[in-house]
Order: sequence, then structure tokens, then C-alpha cells
Amino acid sequence: MSIPCDLAPDYVRSIAPYQPGKPISELVRELGLEESDIVKLASNENPLGTSPHAIAAIHAGLKDIARYPDGNGFALKDAISCKYGVRHDQIVLGNGSNDVLELAARAFLAPGAEAVMSRYAFAVYPLVTQAVGATCVTAPARDFAHDLTAMRRAVTERTRLVFVANPNNPTGTLLGKAEVRAFLQDLPNSVLLVLDEAYDEYLPDELKADSIGWLEEFPNLIVTRTLSKAYGLAGLRVGFALANPDVAGIINRVRQPFNVNSLAQAAAVAALGDEDFLQRSCELNRTGMVQITKGLERLEIDFIPSFGNFVCMRIGNAADIYRRLLQKGVIVRPVANYDMLEHLRVSIGLERENRRFLQALEEIVKE
Repeated sequence: MSIPCDLAPDYVRSIAPYQPGKPISELVRELGLEESDIVKLASNENPLGTSPHAIAAIHAGLKDIARYPDGNGFALKDAISCKYGVRHDQIVLGNGSNDVLELAARAFLAPGAEAVMSRYAFAVYPLVTQAVGATCVTAPARDFAHDLTAMRRAVTERTRLVFVANPNNPTGTLLGKAEVRAFLQDLPNSVLLVLDEAYDEYLPDELKADSIGWLEEFPNLIVTRTLSKAYGLAGLRVGFALANPDVAGIINRVRQPFNVNSLAQAAAVAALGDEDFLQRSCELNRTGMVQITKGLERLEIDFIPSFGNFVCMRIGNAADIYRRLLQKGVIVRPVANYDMLEHLRVSIGLERENRRFLQALEEIVKE
């Protein structure tokens, strides 16, 4: 290794970089397929696209892109405040929710500290933990879901953060709201729970936890949300954390100025106000989930019941199936990096995209 690279801490050099879903352009280059013939169901994106109100806000903001964005994000914080009933001083804005997860790690973790997470939870949690030299403590899962009893046992005097994704990515599993609340009540006040609710919008109302309402009772709770999924702003990267004002203040100390660009802020404000687009997105996801799961059942392929906008299916020789789907112009997501070697994750798409995936999969499994 070169001397400059030797200067990096061991805990940074040992990080395995995050592997995103394969982009369409990459498959075009690799296999020479026509872009119009490719279906991407790999990254849990919104198949409806983006709210037309958000698109209009982006166009309106283009004239001011020579100027820096509002570093405090007043208009976006105001929209979040109105929608969720929180104060500006409880909000941390991020370049996607990944950004606020990293900010929480930078603010509260250090070498010698520990962060607890579940075995099959979002891959970013160990990345942001390791990047600051802290120790990842991985609790065993139960049926591919968080086992909160095991996670509570893993908490020690060195624990500073606990990461819980609900619904979870990549498995789609959901913890009951009473179960999450009891876990939060049982945590020491000195341990922060980062409750990652990136897929919360897809839940029916009766399954949604009052996590934002819990903030007044639990100063050690951080709730993270994203506009990349149901709101269709994945390419602009907008997320936020909601927390006790003192906790949010600490996180904001390590936030870089202008971390959310002006077009993203404008689009996010418009998207948060477009309830019709959000409802259509969720309805499309519900019908698409039925289409995909019924198709998998017909093909006798096992899957993990999902509460997100994707399904994780168990299929023999998953790596080969993934490759053969690519050859047919269908991109799904391998999850071998989660130690799920026999699984593939497929995002819910438009009706014709779901049909194309199921047809390609049927052709492969029947060959």
C-alpha cells in the first residue's frame, strides 16, 4: 500500500464500501441493451416519478442556482414543522437520510464507543459506525427481523447509539409500535435510539407508530425520514432527523453548511405539500405488492412478508438468477452483502414493470 494510504486509520481502510443498485446506464454499457428495454427494480425508487409540484418548484428555482442555498433551510424546516407538528429547533436537514445517520454517528460516537444494530439491518449503520472508529455490535435477528430483546441484551455501558429500521431494509419486516415503545422505555437515558423510518409512508395508518409524538417523552430518541422513497426525490437527496432540541443542536454542530442544495429544498417543500401524489404512490405500492407476491406464490418462491416498497425473495443460486435477470433487461438487487446469499430484493414498480419481472423470472426458473 502507498504511504499516503497508510496514513488513514485502520478502521477506515477496513471499510467495505456500500454497493448501490446497478444503474440502467451501467447495464447498457455492459450488455449493449437498449435503455428503453431495461426495467430497474433494484433501489426502492418511486415508479411514479416525482410530484409535478416538485418539478415545477425545481424549474422555478433554476434562476437562482448561482447563489448558495439557505444554510438553515428555513422554508423546508417550516414545511416539516407544519406537517409533523415539531419545532424548527428539533429538525436536522440532511443530504438524504443517509446523511443524518452519518451526522448522528459523528456527533455521538468515537473510538471506544459502541453502536448496536440488528444482523439484517440497513448496511449504512455499520458503515457510519466504523467510519468514526466506533465498534459495531450486531445482535442476532429473529426470522430476518429485529429481535429487540437480543438488542437490549447487547447494550453495555459503552453503547451510545442503537439503530432500528422500521420497516426494515432489506427484509421489509415491521416491529409493532407497542414493542418499539417498550424497547425505548427500557433503554438507559444515556443511549440514543435512532429510529429509521424511511418507509413509514407506505404503512397503513393503523400500523404507524406515533414516533414523532414520543419525542416529547423520550429525549434520547432520534427519528429519521427521507423524501427519496414515497416522495420520489431520490436523485435530489433530501432527508431529515427529528429529535429533542438539545440532541438536534449537537447533531447540527457537525452538519456541513449548505448540505441540502437549493433545488432539493424547493422540491422537498412542494413534495411535502402534495398529498395527492403521496396517496397515489402508496396506492400503487399496495397494488404492486399484491401483484409481485401473488406472482411469487404462483412460482412457489418463498419471500419475506414486506411492509416497504420491495420484497425480499429466497431463491436457490441467487447470484446466477440475478445475472440471468440482467441479461433479460431486469435489474433487481442482490443482498449477499447482508449475508443473505439465497435472497434477491425486488422493488415494487409499475404494473407493466412488475409483470416484466415476473415473466423473466418464470422463464428462468422453468428453463
